[in-house]
Amino acid sequence: MGMFVEVNPYNPDDRIINQVILTLQKGGVIIYPTDSVYGIGCDISHPKAVEKICKIRGLDVSKTNLTFICQNISQIQQYTKSIPNNFFKIIKKNTPGPFTFILPAQQKISKSFKNKRKTIGVRVIDNEIVENILCGLRRPLLSLSLKENETDDYITDPYEIYEEFQKQVDFVIDGGIGNHEPSTVVDMSNNEIEIIRQGSGDLIL
Repeated sequence: MGMFVEVNPYNPDDRIINQVILTLQKGGVIIYPTDSVYGIGCDISHPKAVEKICKIRGLDVSKTNLTFICQNISQIQQYTKSIPNNFFKIIKKNTPGPFTFILPAQQKISKSFKNKRKTIGVRVIDNEIVENILCGLRRPLLSLSLKENETDDYITDPYEIYEEFQKQVDFVIDGGIGNHEPSTVVDMSNNEIEIIRQGSGDLIL
């Protein structure tokens, strides 16, 4: 049975954050707030946890668009191929914020997760809770937006989320009511900029 914890989104409790980090380091799965919709995530160094997240969402890990929640652009660069300077400037202008950037992944990513895709999504989230978790974890979170299935709306109420997923995850972090709109997805993987999903962020070029 997972734990339900309320965390102040502007001044997160270090004790709770440290518990969450320890759980992630052991291969646990969490549901947490972002600057858009709630996400379900794990430490990227635990492939079995990644598979568990995909299973909860009813997705095939080999075909799923994987998203890394990173602490900053420097961390993004550790997992993606060289980012052209004009794209780097756009990412810098729009982060942290509700954007997922699709970029060519380093080869080790596909091998680690048995994923057939050659790209990954990367995000830098404007949320104090997430920032504190990533600071202690020192690795990205592998994350998916939280839905019961692909046809449903996003769940915004943390307690409703807990009622639905308490037996499948280790922590549900209540950081307030989530947004209805997911992040804006910007594909930069083909040397051009294409918005493939307009969400809660308006891209600044």
